[in-house]
Amino acid sequence: MTQDFTLPDLGEGLPEAELVQWLVAVGDTVKLNQTIAEVETAKAVVELPSPYAGTITALHAEAGDIVAVGSVLISFDIGDTDAAPPAPSTQAQASAPEAVQSVPAEPAKSEPNLVGYGAAPKGAGRPQRRARVAGAVAAASDTAVLEAAPHDAIHLADVVERPVERPRSTPPVRLFAKQLGIDLALVEASGASGVITRADVEAYATRVGATAGAPAAAEPAETFEMPMPAAAGERATRTPIRGVRRMTADAMVRSAFTAPHVTTFLTVDVTATSELIASLKGDRDLQEHRIGIMAVAAKAVCLALGRHPGLNSKWDDAAGEIVEHHYVNLGIAAATGRGLVVPNIRDAQELTLVELADAIRGLAETARAGKTSPADMMGGTFSITNVGVFGVDAGTPIINPGEAGILALGAVRRQPWEHRGEIALRDVMTLALSFDHRLVDGEQGSRFLVDVADILREPGRAMLLR
Repeated sequence: MTQDFTLPDLGEGLPEAELVQWLVAVGDTVKLNQTIAEVETAKAVVELPSPYAGTITALHAEAGDIVAVGSVLISFDIGDTDAAPPAPSTQAQASAPEAVQSVPAEPAKSEPNLVGYGAAPKGAGRPQRRARVAGAVAAASDTAVLEAAPHDAIHLADVVERPVERPRSTPPVRLFAKQLGIDLALVEASGASGVITRADVEAYATRVGATAGAPAAAEPAETFEMPMPAAAGERATRTPIRGVRRMTADAMVRSAFTAPHVTTFLTVDVTATSELIASLKGDRDLQEHRIGIMAVAAKAVCLALGRHPGLNSKWDDAAGEIVEHHYVNLGIAAATGRGLVVPNIRDAQELTLVELADAIRGLAETARAGKTSPADMMGGTFSITNVGVFGVDAGTPIINPGEAGILALGAVRRQPWEHRGEIALRDVMTLALSFDHRLVDGEQGSRFLVDVADILREPGRAMLLR
């Protein structure tokens, strides 16, 4: 019995997704919930699990295709059975795509749908081919695939032309290979699945003598949006606007032209915070938690929001209401190869300094690996961005849509500063707070910023706040 599987709504209400790579091939036998592909939406790279156990009979899209929600993605031979797929668990969440089953089928016509990904769409459409570099050759033994541009075509007696295939691996492994300067097309997978692992990359690196920090080899089919190569003599490169870049652009335009932004600045002596961080790093019990200025600022923000709830509110235009949150879902802006993403820490006001440091590091690592789930980027109430890591002193951050404010942390600089009536070298940084003037008046915004600055100036003040 042949069963088609259509691309489900990934819980975001988005109409389409880009197929990043297949992790299976026609003829493979797969198990229920086995990861079969990676797809990229405007918000995240999502691993797509198999809704059936069976043999793959057809792949209806190729890596790089833009696939509409509801389009047939893959076909399975699930054997001769009239049994309906198992009912889904009501406990499944959209943020956990690995916990999936098939929903009960209606007689002879219903499509399987992944649990937590919303109702099965009714629309249909064929994949829209993405423009990509053409030309490929492969050894007749099918043990390796070499990608090349048309003008770099390789002429060998023992090769045959075949479609381009992306080396099958995970985002962390691709990042690791890039750091070593290794082209994954040259690495052979050791496992039966054909997926290249970190161990495979390390083994290849040992053979060729690659070292971390070496210039990265060009990846013909990168996970992230890749610019179209410029032909000889062209003076510009064109990059398709899609994925996280499009989502970020849409959100920022919507925010900038909907919420009246006001930005206020305050430069503060953070020497006491620097000394606190240094002492915590010297504590062997705390070293692995990597507590830094971002974690201390996050704690200060949570405490200050409790005193100034207007900064932890949202403007509900449809209901004609101002919604004041009694919790803090703290957004942490993270720069990734796919663009800027802002996952948030749920109920951050309940976390200790150590727990905040661990949560911030976890969000950043997940984001840079391209594994941030759509659910992790929804429901934020206030955000922090650290432009200081790039050596920038200050900026005017744009508010994340649906939030009332965002705080930018500038670089910490050692410079002359007035201290106790004298000039001394101190650690100084600039804070920049942007807020929605519909929700927050200048007085409220200023008092909030001063409270945050006071905690960074004297971390002991946090003991006085609640």
